[in-house]
Amino acid sequence: MSNRLATETSPYLLEHAENPVDWYPWGPEALSRAQEEGKPILLSIGYSACHWCHVMARESFEDPEIATLMNRSFVCIKVDREERPDLDQIYMRAVQGMTGSGGWPMTVFLLPDGTPFFGGTYFPPVDRVGMPSFRRVLQAVAEAFILRKAEVLATASELRNFLRRSTPIAAAEALTPAILDDAYRRLRSDYDSNHGGFGGAPKFPQPMLIDFLMRTSLRTGAARPLEMATQTLTAMANGGIYDQLGGGFHRYSVDDHWLVPHFEKMLYDNALLARAYLDGWRCTGDPSFARIAAQTLDFVVREMTSPEGGFYSSLDADSEGEEGRFYVWTPTELREILGGSTAGRLAAAYGVEEGGNFEGRSILHPLRDDSLEILEPLRAPLMDARAHRVRPHRDEKVLAGWNGLTLRAMAEAALVLDRPDLGEVATRNGRFLMAKMRSGRRMLRSYKDGRATLPGYLEDQAAVIDGLLSLFSLTFDPSWLDHVRDLAEEMLAAFWDQNANAFFDTAADHEVLLVRPQDITDNAVPSGTSLAIDVLLRAGALLGKAAWVERGRSSLERLAPTASRAPLAFGRLLCAVDFGLANPIELAIVTATPQDQRPFVDILRRRYLPNLVLAGGSGQDLPEIPLLRDRHALEGRATAYLCEAFVCQAPSTEPTRVAAQLDQISAVRAST
Repeated sequence: MSNRLATETSPYLLEHAENPVDWYPWGPEALSRAQEEGKPILLSIGYSACHWCHVMARESFEDPEIATLMNRSFVCIKVDREERPDLDQIYMRAVQGMTGSGGWPMTVFLLPDGTPFFGGTYFPPVDRVGMPSFRRVLQAVAEAFILRKAEVLATASELRNFLRRSTPIAAAEALTPAILDDAYRRLRSDYDSNHGGFGGAPKFPQPMLIDFLMRTSLRTGAARPLEMATQTLTAMANGGIYDQLGGGFHRYSVDDHWLVPHFEKMLYDNALLARAYLDGWRCTGDPSFARIAAQTLDFVVREMTSPEGGFYSSLDADSEGEEGRFYVWTPTELREILGGSTAGRLAAAYGVEEGGNFEGRSILHPLRDDSLEILEPLRAPLMDARAHRVRPHRDEKVLAGWNGLTLRAMAEAALVLDRPDLGEVATRNGRFLMAKMRSGRRMLRSYKDGRATLPGYLEDQAAVIDGLLSLFSLTFDPSWLDHVRDLAEEMLAAFWDQNANAFFDTAADHEVLLVRPQDITDNAVPSGTSLAIDVLLRAGALLGKAAWVERGRSSLERLAPTASRAPLAFGRLLCAVDFGLANPIELAIVTATPQDQRPFVDILRRRYLPNLVLAGGSGQDLPEIPLLRDRHALEGRATAYLCEAFVCQAPSTEPTRVAAQLDQISAVRAST
């Protein structure tokens, strides 16, 4: 029989709907039962693409004996961390405080009021070296709750106080380039000069830090930051972390040289990395970076896009019960598909050997300068053969925040790569988000099967604004700016706390939890705070909203010193500091017809201008924004108005002249 998860939309929760565990989703019904019966809560948090979540489900949650122990002594609640990042953040911090580490699956035991008193991550079904069995944990916790209640309550009280202590933040400072210089020096000391990236195994892509490095090179004129960025981009593109055949990036590398990935594919990684490769191409002209960006977004369009225009969340690491099985090859498989001599050339070019480099099979990774030339004519038959394999499970919920990040990547790629098809994908996604995932002026969190009910978080509100700003820069459609205004005003009304002088991750009217979550660090995705500050600065500059800019700057002054001391945890925030310190380059393009815009847009495609504020329009339908006020197409010709550092150039109808002016501005900035 199905349990209470059967009516949920989250694929992760639905995976547990047939468990013998009497699961509840998080909500009043479960919490009330715990209070009424005086039972502790067993809270299990995971997500659909999590390998060890699946393992623990098979080993424990599908076991009738273990389920009986759970049902007898606990009210059992299952949470999808991607739907409820607020709960995940609170209880992950508790587990880290108790054990010194964290991860998923996360298993936390709570008092009936939601206060944690014991927790961990994965527990095996039987005792293993250093790990107690889940059966033993269940029995011990249940006995302690009854027989040693005072100890349990004391531990819970300590954890409650721990969770309510705010994160230490350095004293506010005026924004100066020294903040960015100090951050770069610290970042350089963590850089892996052999393989690119930061730290050792496991090694995660850090696209926000790559963005910061490219900005640092542009700002200072120094070559080394760009070398660090491009070495990392090249190493990842040549490793197994990149799907050489189908495009797109896996979650992280289990080694320090990007060869063996953890094979899940997350939407946010591919959105952020596609933008990093686009900017890498603009900085260097290396065509391989443009290719990787295009292939990554083509993968998202092909495999991660819903019929309605939303972007799905993730692809699992496992298929056929094996991690990575969908992506790896043997020499025999290649010979069966391609024939002997052709298969041999491909195997030599991409490291496919007997015994392989991953559990008896091989992860494709280029070994020669002509590897891509060998692969390209063989891509279609190999993709066809792979399509006949059992596909990894796809988590088909659509998350507003992750869609906002992807919307920005699609819109920027459409402009930079001159890909109108990606522009159509971006426009369709923008329409979907505004029609299906918005309630009034507030974004909702998750959409699936026609339902979007969960309230959105700061991340959702800010990331969608981020995407809409890029969509306006692509289309010059003023309706997108109307949405930006509404969402930004609501973001300030709902998520800013005047007493704390800070953004919170949940809205003021959100469900009351043990604490009100506020994570200021940039992790796998940018923090809601970093996104909010960034879009306030950029949208404020575009729309002439001085109050937005001031709110963003004051927030930066409070957080930037901490970011400077711990740059690995503040990549997106440091990019916002870079924008805040730079006088934005303002470019307005006014034309008689939309078709006239192209010559001026063309000069932007290959130029790396991360602090550009771009506006445009045609005819009489110009957006009501300061950059376009009292500006006209001179003599009916497309006209560009370029300003920087409170100084404007003479309006020009010549794209080559504007291109030279942009290059001169960049050169002057680097020299100073």
